[in-house]
Amino acid sequence: MASLLEPSLSSSMSRQTIAPAGLSAADSLPNINFGFDDLRDRMAKFSARFDAFIEQGRKRVLEERNQFRLNVAELHGKHGNLYLYMYTTANSGFPTEDQRMKKKDIEIVHSKTASCQQTIDKEEAETREMEGAIKSLASQRDKHLAKRDSLKLQIAQTQAEIDTRLAAQRAHAQQQEAQSRFNVPELDFWISNLCLKIEGAGHDDRLKFIYTHMDEKNWEREAWFELVTSSRDYDVKHCRPKLERDKVERVLDKVNESRELVVLLKGMRELFVEAMKS
Repeated sequence: MASLLEPSLSSSMSRQTIAPAGLSAADSLPNINFGFDDLRDRMAKFSARFDAFIEQGRKRVLEERNQFRLNVAELHGKHGNLYLYMYTTANSGFPTEDQRMKKKDIEIVHSKTASCQQTIDKEEAETREMEGAIKSLASQRDKHLAKRDSLKLQIAQTQAEIDTRLAAQRAHAQQQEAQSRFNVPELDFWISNLCLKIEGAGHDDRLKFIYTHMDEKNWEREAWFELVTSSRDYDVKHCRPKLERDKVERVLDKVNESRELVVLLKGMRELFVEAMKS
């Protein structure tokens, strides 16, 4: 995923002096702190509260169901007693008014029984709904746990990759700092002799080299190219005036083989002079 970076020159340099290499990109990266321990503690507390809530709900449903069954059994017992009483009083010649009262009591018992049955149906429906909600919450919890494990793995992989890149960038910065002490005097010489100046190209991995004094009719006329240093091999992205790509590739092959920047600076100047004459 990441590639090692080759040394690159600073983004802006004058014709006389070049600033030494500064802080590397590694020193500007933010500290990584994902707060995983806090996330793990909060999820453990949530799981404990969730399990306690489910257990309490189950106990409450069982207690209400048992109490309701006792009430129904009691009502059925009263219902049977009323039928027996009505039968015995009807055959023993009790007054009709008394029979009507017993009949009314039986109707009341029927009404209460129907009401209790509706309550049972309602509680059973609520129980099924609660069990469905519990299953849904349990499924969501399992998904969150799986996602958490996946995130833990991604975090570990990302952290390992960041550590690798930081180590590579620190090594690169040290190498660049050691090499800069030898490059600056030689580069100053070629800047003066090739009528060259170096500027930034708007990207961290690009430098713009600008030549003058190539056109005999107009010494101020400029020619430039942008050098890409993001990979091990140097590459030229843009140039003005436009050059043939094959010729530029031949110069780049020599540079990447020798790893000497002066080969590129001299070769590109020769190509620009040839293009202006033609």
